[in-house]
Amino acid sequence: TLFFLETIKTRQNAYLLPTSLQTKMVNEGESLAEALLSAKAEGRLTVGVYECAKIMNADPDSVSFCLLATDDFECDIALQIHFTLIQAFCFDNDISIVRVNDLKRLNALVGAKGQLEDAHCVLITNPAEDSWEDPALEKLHMFCEESRSYNEWVPEITLPER
Repeated sequence: TLFFLETIKTRQNAYLLPTSLQTKMVNEGESLAEALLSAKAEGRLTVGVYECAKIMNADPDSVSFCLLATDDFECDIALQIHFTLIQAFCFDNDISIVRVNDLKRLNALVGAKGQLEDAHCVLITNPAEDSWEDPALEKLHMFCEESRSYNEWVPEITLPER
């Protein structure tokens, strides 16, 4: 029920957001896909709830961006508890965080061909200082900051179809 209530709250808040921000949510999907593909090519992607938790615990300063993913019909209480803890960690450590609701599409972006990943949580890490210059990632950070100003703490982004 926690997931259900959070989903309702998120959908209600989306209607309260300015139209310009709702439009950005769609446009940010392209930026997210670009940032994920770039991070994957550079080896800066961590996929999986437990793998991400290990990175966050060992070196939280290396984490630049967090992505949580579920399908709308998924109601796994243990996963929701993990999400709550990950969200709190991201808020405490000033890590930008978003949600996507298409696990299959995300798997297609971050997984190896023909291999299903546990893509419920994905981190983009920044081992090098110049990685902040990634324009797609910078755009996502600005989007998250703007969303927080409208009390949308974990905005939902729609990934583009490929």
